[in-house]
Amino acid sequence: MIVAIDGPAASGKSTVARMLAERLGFAYLDTGAMYRAVAVEALRRGIALDDSEALGALARSIGIAFEHEGGSALPTRVTADGRDVTAEIRTPEADAAVSPVSAEPRVREAMVAQQRREAALEPDTVLEGRDIGSVVLPGAELKVFLTAAGHERARRRALDMAARGTPMTEDDVLAKLESRDRYDSTRVSSPLVRAADALSLDTTCMSVQQVVDAISAWVEERR
Repeated sequence: MIVAIDGPAASGKSTVARMLAERLGFAYLDTGAMYRAVAVEALRRGIALDDSEALGALARSIGIAFEHEGGSALPTRVTADGRDVTAEIRTPEADAAVSPVSAEPRVREAMVAQQRREAALEPDTVLEGRDIGSVVLPGAELKVFLTAAGHERARRRALDMAARGTPMTEDDVLAKLESRDRYDSTRVSSPLVRAADALSLDTTCMSVQQVVDAISAWVEERR
C-alpha cells in the first residue's frame, strides 16, 4: 500500500510520516529532503537559483541517498553525491533556497522520476511532500492532506529551529511560512494542492500520536 501525505510546511508531515511508517512497518521517503539536497548543492556549487538549465542538469545528475545506521528502519542520514547533508538541508539557508529550486519544472521532473522509482522498490511505503497524491503517485491507495493553523505551524517550526541551534521568533517564522505557502500554491509546476480524493486532517489541536492513530485507522480500513 502507498500512503501519500501532503501538506504545507510545518503541518507535521515529516514527524507523522516517520512514526506512521515505523508503526506499520512500511518504508519511508521524505521527498522534501530530496529537493533540499538539490538546493544546498546548488548553493555550494554557486549555481544561480534562477538558472533553469543548470538546476535541471544538477537534479538529473545528483545522487541522493538515504542511509540507515544502527539497524534503523528509518533513514538516519541524507547524502548528496556521497556528501552528508543531513544537517545542512535543515538550515535557514536551505529553507530560503528550496522554494525557487523546487518550483523549477526541470528539477521537479527529475525528482518525481526518482521518487516513483523509489516507491516502486517497496510494496508498502509512506511518502510525504507537497505533490505526492496529486502528481507523484496519483494512484496511491491512501492520500492524506495535513493542515494546521498558521500560529501552530509557526510554533512548531520555531521549536524545531531552536533545537537545531538557529532560533527565530514565531512572528518571523510565521512570515516565512506564509511566504512559502504563497509560493508553493501559485507555482506553475506541481503547485501545493489537495488531491480531490485526499482525506483532510487539521492537526492544530492534535498530538502527533493522535494524528498517527487517525491515519493508521484509515490504512486499516483500506487494506
